[in-house]
Amino acid sequence: MNVAAVETDICIIGAGSAGLTVAAGAAQLGLKVVLVERGKMGGDCLNYGCVPSKALIAAAQAAQDMRRAGPFGIRAVEPVIDFAAVIDHVHRVIAGIAPNDSVERFEGLGVQVIKAQARFVSPDELAVGEARIRAHRFVIATGSRPVAPPIPGLADTPYFTNETLFENRVRPEHLLIVGGGAVGVEMAQAHARLGARVSVLEAARLLGSDDPELVAVVRRRLEDEGVALYEQTRVLRVEPDGTGIAAVIANGKGEMRLAGSHLLVAAGRAPNVETLDLGRAGVAMTKKGITVDKRLRTTNRRIYAIGDVNGLSPFTHMAGAHGTLVIKHALFRLPVNVRSLPLPWCTFTDPELAQVGLTEAQARAEHGDGVRTVKWKLHENDRAQAERETEGLVKVVLDRRGRVLGAGIVGPHAGELIQIWCLALSRRMKIGAMARMLVPYPTLGEINKRAASAWFTDRLFSPRTRRLVGWLFRLW
Repeated sequence: MNVAAVETDICIIGAGSAGLTVAAGAAQLGLKVVLVERGKMGGDCLNYGCVPSKALIAAAQAAQDMRRAGPFGIRAVEPVIDFAAVIDHVHRVIAGIAPNDSVERFEGLGVQVIKAQARFVSPDELAVGEARIRAHRFVIATGSRPVAPPIPGLADTPYFTNETLFENRVRPEHLLIVGGGAVGVEMAQAHARLGARVSVLEAARLLGSDDPELVAVVRRRLEDEGVALYEQTRVLRVEPDGTGIAAVIANGKGEMRLAGSHLLVAAGRAPNVETLDLGRAGVAMTKKGITVDKRLRTTNRRIYAIGDVNGLSPFTHMAGAHGTLVIKHALFRLPVNVRSLPLPWCTFTDPELAQVGLTEAQARAEHGDGVRTVKWKLHENDRAQAERETEGLVKVVLDRRGRVLGAGIVGPHAGELIQIWCLALSRRMKIGAMARMLVPYPTLGEINKRAASAWFTDRLFSPRTRRLVGWLFRLW
């Protein structure tokens, strides 16, 4: 679109989850909206992240279900996997969701979409090609991109990132993965279930942001399924090895060389700001991202920065939440505080691992010795027994008065089961509200109620309570 000059109410740079949330909301509320996107509509999540990875995981789950059907009285079989067809499935899923994020949909909402690169030329003006855009408010929502760690030889060695992995139509014989975070472990398990040999190389520990007690369950499952885990391991260098690659690594066991067919680098991300010319706009930033206040405003109060680009919390759902906060603040002048949002996240391994709020370690660092925990193991749940998915637990972190500080779940559908604890944190609820909740039987969700009830067990069955019950019973 060739535009010489544009005056608008709000201009959004980036059409990922954060930017699209603001664009849709502002347009439907009657504002004049310009949306600038240099790449694909839908951003990283739709095209390279959440959607394709979960589609691949679903295919891997289908294969694994065939292998472990035996306990149900169904003959287990080794699936025949057409890896190229699996990738076709991944892209069909993307195509099915893409219309929700398309140019056509947003133009239908009244948004002016400009497909071009943007850069600031002043604190209140944006250059888009030969055009100039002046807006009452700007929103930077350009997201982040994968970055390569400084590993010797990496620049001369072919490797995948999440932006290229889902174009690969050949099943890796041995996939080496640098990085044991969510992306690394999800893709490790998925590829192993689809028939690849997989090794994960992690500099610290697996899923380092999560509660170690919950991570241990995921670690055991990965190892049981044949994924080789190298934690506390440095990658000294990578290099071509015939038609494949090799990584030289070092850990407490010494130095060794791992030969693989393919390499995935999943060890960090950087904000997409390099072409924006933020200095001309008076917008400050650090290595983590654009600096924002609790209202998500930058050092230029006319400009907001939301989603991955501000470095606060690199999750699609938080990017969408940031967009909602901007709508509230910029359009309705309502007070908002991004730091008050309890942060949930989920790693979509099997079993899933979901958390919200503080882990036990974080809570003890913040609240000291007053922190308490309650747990309930999945094998005590009847639905889990019926489905033969009994490995896992719920762990709730509380202050001394029983207020919920955080919760973690490892087990099937943990991403769904954690949501009641998201509500508890957002409403600053105490554990008693959860214990009083009535839930249907038999459901996996009962583990949440049972964990909450465990908080009261010692008090309920204490000698003092037993004496009181006996006195009341005789009085009756």
